[in-house]
Formats: sequence, C-alpha cells, structure tokens
Amino acid sequence: MIRIERVSFLEESDLEIVERKGTGHPDTICDSIAEEFSRELSKLYLEKFGKILHHNVDKAILVGGVAKPRFGGGEVIEPILFSLVGRVTSFYKGKNLGLEIEEIFYKTVEEWIKNNIPNLDPKKHIKADIIARPGSVDLVDLFERNDEIPLSNDTSFGVGFYPLSKAERIALEVEKSLNSKEYKVMHPEVGEDIKVMVVRNGREYKVTVAIAFVDKYLSNIKEYLEKKVEIREYVEGIVKEILGEEKAKIYINTADDEKSGSAYITVTGTSAEAGDDGQVGRGNRVNGLITPYRPMTLEAAAGKNPISHVGKLYNIAANEISREIYEKFSSNGVKQVYIYLVSQIGKPVNRPQLAHLKIWGEFDDRVEREILELARERIEGISRLWERIVFEGLGVC
Repeated sequence: MIRIERVSFLEESDLEIVERKGTGHPDTICDSIAEEFSRELSKLYLEKFGKILHHNVDKAILVGGVAKPRFGGGEVIEPILFSLVGRVTSFYKGKNLGLEIEEIFYKTVEEWIKNNIPNLDPKKHIKADIIARPGSVDLVDLFERNDEIPLSNDTSFGVGFYPLSKAERIALEVEKSLNSKEYKVMHPEVGEDIKVMVVRNGREYKVTVAIAFVDKYLSNIKEYLEKKVEIREYVEGIVKEILGEEKAKIYINTADDEKSGSAYITVTGTSAEAGDDGQVGRGNRVNGLITPYRPMTLEAAAGKNPISHVGKLYNIAANEISREIYEKFSSNGVKQVYIYLVSQIGKPVNRPQLAHLKIWGEFDDRVEREILELARERIEGISRLWERIVFEGLGVC
C-alpha cells in the first residue's frame, strides 16, 4: 500500500534545530568504521562465494583515551579503545574465513584513520578489537532464503525527506567545507572533530561550531584566537551564500576562556583522544544530519548488512526516493517530500507493508499519479540497492 498526504512546510514554522557531527567526532568514527568494515566484508564474501553472507557489524563503542595537549605539541598518554561487536558468517561451505575477517577488520580501522584523521596514529593512538559470533539460527536461515528478492530481516521502518532547509544546508556545508582536503591544506590546525549546531528562531540563525584544534600547529593562545577569527569569517561567508540577507550569528568554541588560557586544543584533532566517547547510532542519520524537527528513526544504518537489513535499506531508499521526487517534480509544484517505509519480517524487502508519502505543494492529479509510479519503481528496486552501498559507498554520511 502506498499513500500520499499533503502537509505543511517546515520553513514556515517559527523554530528549527539541526546538528551535524563531523568526520572526527567519536560517534562518527564508530559509524564510519562499522560501515566500512561491512562493505569490505561484503566484498570478501562476493569474492569467495559470489554472494554476500549474513552479517551485522553494527555495534561499536569507542572509549576515549588520555592526552595532554599543549601549544606547540602535546602527547597521547593512553590510547583510544575501539571495540566492534557483531554477527558474521566466518565458516561457510567448508571454508573458515575467521583469520581473513580479522585481518580485514584491523586493516579497515587502520586505513580509515589514516585517510580521515591524519594526526591520529592508528598504531600508537588506538587499540582496536573485534568480537564477532555467528548469527542466530532463525535469522541466518531467513537470510539464506534470499533468492532473487531478499527477505526483510526485521519489522522496522525508515524515513527520508527532501529538500533540505537552509538550516540543514548550513550544518552540512559548514562541516564538510571545514573538513575538506582543500581547507586542511590552508588550515592544518583545524582538526577533524567538528560539530555544527544550527538554531533558527524565525528568520534569525545561530550557528555554533565546535572545532578540535591540533595543538602542534599553534604556538600560543594569541595565535589560537587569531585562527578562530579567521575561521568565523570563513564560516560567515558560507552561511551568507545560503541565507542571503537573512541574519546569522556565528560562534566558534564558546567554552574557551581567554583570561585563563583555556582553549579547545587536542593532540590528534579529535576529542576521542581524551574528552569524549563514541557509539554507533548516536550520530548523523543517513543524510548526514540530526534533525529533531523532521521525521527520524532510531535505527543505526552503519554496519548492517546491505542485503536484507531494512534498518539500513529503508532509510537509504527513503532519502533517495524523496530527493528524486522533489528534483523531478519541483517544477510542477512539489515543495517538500517526506517518505516513511515500514517492513515486515520475512517479507520481500521491496514489498513494504506501508509506503507513506507526505507531500507539500500545489500539483494536479496527473503529477500525483506520476509520483506514485516513480515511488513504485524505486521501491521495487530496493533489492538491488546493495550494489551502490557496497561499491559506491552509498549510506552513512
């Protein structure tokens, strides 16, 4: 069953809150490594058996280390601890893949850190371990019954929406820009642990940015404060491009105390070295944002298998479909699209028990029929979404 409902528009409301946790945030680290490991595990299964086997590696926790940052360069005293717990198929058709799976896990951790948090040494600053056991007999059996159309492994739901509001675009674009390789070349003192919170009150915006500065690139508090001014001006430029004449106030590291010399500096560029812990599922949704004024789900997509786990598939699909509907039909009066997809365990993943489209705008019955047809086609294609997840990195943002 697919239903369409026409609804009100978010940006006509008085208030809005949006958050984004950046690349080096402890929660994002957990999400990213879990998801990358699932992709690499899927590739191993495809190489060995021509298909992806049952796995869910979606439980991970990061325990912050102990560090002593100081201007000019500090040190990490005790390493970060990272543990991943999950269900994997390590023995299949007479082959034991246990050692290969462990090797892939440790390589995934090392490579992801090298590529994303260059001041964090994966050999010195983090200790990783994995505890992986087989899945339950009933769920593995359900997974093995996947033929051409995989069967939903759970009764759950996914949500998506499009387009992004101005506040959402600010949160997304500010973090991505500050964490871009181009910006890091000019500003190596800006660490990867960046969190952006945007609060809109009517037409006025407050943008609060927390940045873990890297201590070795700063000689003293004076230089630190000068860099904060530069960054604030840079962020103001990004925000102005999005808002135009609407008002915004930008705040950087508001907990700093200039008089005492207290500043948000780190050795590695992430608070995971000492100040914060992390966990899969506490960070960004699949669209890269935390949006309490929008429909959301508590499902953590990261690390779930891309074949039958609707906690991953339905959230990704809902975001993809809502974006496509808006981009195709915005010229026909569509202003905003929300999608809710609800599965039923044991049923084909491309046969949700409910697909609910909430749409704001003024459009005729012909457009509504075309939207329904597009939604049907894309839902039908959910069974092939795994290819883009595994090989293109679609999913965790």
